[in-house]
Amino acid sequence: MTFDKMDEGVNRMDTHTSHQAANRLHRTLLQPAAVPLATTVSSPSLLGTPPNRTQLWELSLAHHSEDKLPQHLLFNPSPRQVNRQSACMAMLRTLSVLLSLLVPAHSTRSPDCGGILTPSGLRYLAEVSKPHAESVLRRDLMDSAPAPSPTSPSRNQIISVKVDKFSLTLIPDTGMRLSIEVDLGISSAPSSTKEMRLSILADLHVDMNPEGNLELVTSDCKPTLEEVQSAEETDSKSSSSDVDKQINVEKICLEVSKLLLFPNERLMSLAAPFPITPNCQVQYLPLAAPMYSEQGIIISLQTTFQVAGAAIPLPVSPVPFSMPEPARSSPSHLILAFSEHFYTSLFSALEESGALNVSLLSSLTTATLAERITQMGSLFQEDLPVVLQAVTRSSPHVVLEEDKAIVQLFLTAQIGAGSSPFQSFLSVNVDVTARLQISVADTRMIISVAAVEDIELSLATSDVGPILAALLEELFLPTLREEVPAQINKVLRQGVFLPHIASFTYTDVNITIHKDYVLIPCNLQLEAKTGEARTWE
Repeated sequence: MTFDKMDEGVNRMDTHTSHQAANRLHRTLLQPAAVPLATTVSSPSLLGTPPNRTQLWELSLAHHSEDKLPQHLLFNPSPRQVNRQSACMAMLRTLSVLLSLLVPAHSTRSPDCGGILTPSGLRYLAEVSKPHAESVLRRDLMDSAPAPSPTSPSRNQIISVKVDKFSLTLIPDTGMRLSIEVDLGISSAPSSTKEMRLSILADLHVDMNPEGNLELVTSDCKPTLEEVQSAEETDSKSSSSDVDKQINVEKICLEVSKLLLFPNERLMSLAAPFPITPNCQVQYLPLAAPMYSEQGIIISLQTTFQVAGAAIPLPVSPVPFSMPEPARSSPSHLILAFSEHFYTSLFSALEESGALNVSLLSSLTTATLAERITQMGSLFQEDLPVVLQAVTRSSPHVVLEEDKAIVQLFLTAQIGAGSSPFQSFLSVNVDVTARLQISVADTRMIISVAAVEDIELSLATSDVGPILAALLEELFLPTLREEVPAQINKVLRQGVFLPHIASFTYTDVNITIHKDYVLIPCNLQLEAKTGEARTWE
């Protein structure tokens, strides 16, 4: 029911009791109002902000204000009609507030990074899965088969299993197709052998389960078994029937996804938390099941950062990020992409964890400093080294441009001497603009400060009188320019784990920085040692 029909109901309310009118209004409010809801959400004033139920009711009420009422009610209302209209409007507002309290707050879920597994990557996964599939089939078909009994020594036995073909191809908008051809060696007696072929054609796709984990699902599977050749003349029909009984094709189809080297356990490892520093972790959460295009399998991820085990709020609402699809087929196995917001969130997490708060040792001492600042002489009785204790005063910000990544740090440096206690005599605001360098080692993204492009100093407080900006820069700029990048690089020396699944690493990496995002095409490589623990060192 639309709000226009509710207006018509106002004119008829004087023929009912107030109790009946309230009941009808209550039933009207409980009906889903699809049209007004869609119209309100698309309102320019609310673009980008999900409206709550109170806003929806009030916008609709504003739309149906007095100028929308019938003319006879506007210009010649009876006291009874005015009272009932006022009661109706008051009830609407009261119920709208109550309904808004029942609707839970909507948390923003927007991707800030993602990846595309290309057709080349699928071919590689099929290639490395082939030996694994052969091992699984040999165990299921040979090792689990019952041995021939003395009473029936001529029973057919599978004596060899060899995977001849194993391919994984992309089906746009649908999923993947797994095609397997297996040669089986059959023996019924020492002098009687033959070969049969088991063919499996299965359609697969990755879905998201209710727990939010990705899992590989088989949507269709068609196995066939046929004789290829026979070493001797035998009763082909009878022997094939015996082999059919030994091969449980339904079980093979039911577990066909296990023939691949990335079963659900490995897919779940994608969303595992990875350490950045001892008390800061990163986690990549899939927002939905992947999409399938001609360019590959596209997955969108949302990054969360945890400090001391608790997730921290993002510094700003993330801008929806879409994976940039390549214009043509990529030779790389995988294309990773990270938005500008990802890097800003990373540095904000480091700020929250205290990792960007650093202590810098200056080459100056209190005695040498007293030569330039005369009031220093009365503060310290002995000559002590000058220390700069820098802490963040606001969240860092990362800007991505073509072939360039910039981090902006906003620090406050307490300048003083002594260890217990530390005696500060100057407080200086330090704004650092530095160029970032990004590389990849194994499954880690190595981020480092390559060069400081600009540092601005301004005096915040002073216990030694006013100090000119030029003197501040002369005394402390060399230390800040050298030590701030060194300390940040020390924090980030272990790198940041990229989204990856267990047992695979990245090679042939090519990083390109674009405006608003970083693109990382790379190849997959199966690790020689599987199950290697990844810990922060």
